[in-house]
Amino acid sequence: MDLTVGPIAFFWDAARVREFYAGLAKAPVARVVIGEWVCPKRLPFWQNEIPDAVETLIAAGKEVALSTLALITLVRERRQTADLLGMGLPVEVNDLSALQHIPAGTPFQVGPMVNVYNEGTLQWLAKRGATRIALPPELPLSSVATLAGAGREMGVAVEVWGHGRVPLAISGRCYHARMNGRSKDNCQFVCGDDPDGRDVDTLDGRRFLTVNGVQTLGRTITSAARQIDELKAAGVASIRLSPHVGDFVGVARAWSEALAGDQAALLPALDRLMLDAIFSDGFLAGHAGASMDEVAAG
Repeated sequence: MDLTVGPIAFFWDAARVREFYAGLAKAPVARVVIGEWVCPKRLPFWQNEIPDAVETLIAAGKEVALSTLALITLVRERRQTADLLGMGLPVEVNDLSALQHIPAGTPFQVGPMVNVYNEGTLQWLAKRGATRIALPPELPLSSVATLAGAGREMGVAVEVWGHGRVPLAISGRCYHARMNGRSKDNCQFVCGDDPDGRDVDTLDGRRFLTVNGVQTLGRTITSAARQIDELKAAGVASIRLSPHVGDFVGVARAWSEALAGDQAALLPALDRLMLDAIFSDGFLAGHAGASMDEVAAG
């Protein structure tokens, strides 16, 4: 079992993106997915960093794939999706409408925004050309084991969300803009003020979710730190780490050490690296997603 780094969910400026991927080239991860998968309006601000990042990562021995948007709506977005196929790299599909641009039998990858909940869906995608599938983060361990087994039979590598605020929904409306009294068309890229997302509370002041432009994320950092043995036994091929601000290379190193055997030290290390984070593993444990499995915690 190895490590995959997913695409950046947040609106980071070009300098931050450049620094992130330069550091990631030295991190102990097997593959990296690059691309704008949340809001296409952000892409022009950092897309010129992609070629150099790809070159640097490949030179460092990483596998690299390009991500589609999670919600493809406009004609120009469909054109951008079609253009990804001409870039000579694997494409990770996060919206099934992207398949219209991928000839049957052409290899592709599937991201966690595609609802792969059962063996039938996985088998259909495999026959269509899928070689790697990142499962939706809300699945319990029992479902993960079933799908990982189906993946082995079909020759498909199965990934599980291992670290980061989970993507729960994507919308045609922009929450960030609305919260700041702006329209989506005149958002003024206010999401850039919150490089790790903006936390929101309920009307009675309880911690709730995190918004990221048009995307809704979990408030907690969902972590599979306590389920590594079970995921290995299930035949999961890779753990997916989702980028956040801070020492992300340190996060990757901590995970790499845990996969090599030092599992007990992982969650304390993540606590030190992400001081304000609240961790959860409820989805894998079969409980409420924002909870931490008390049995495992004991």
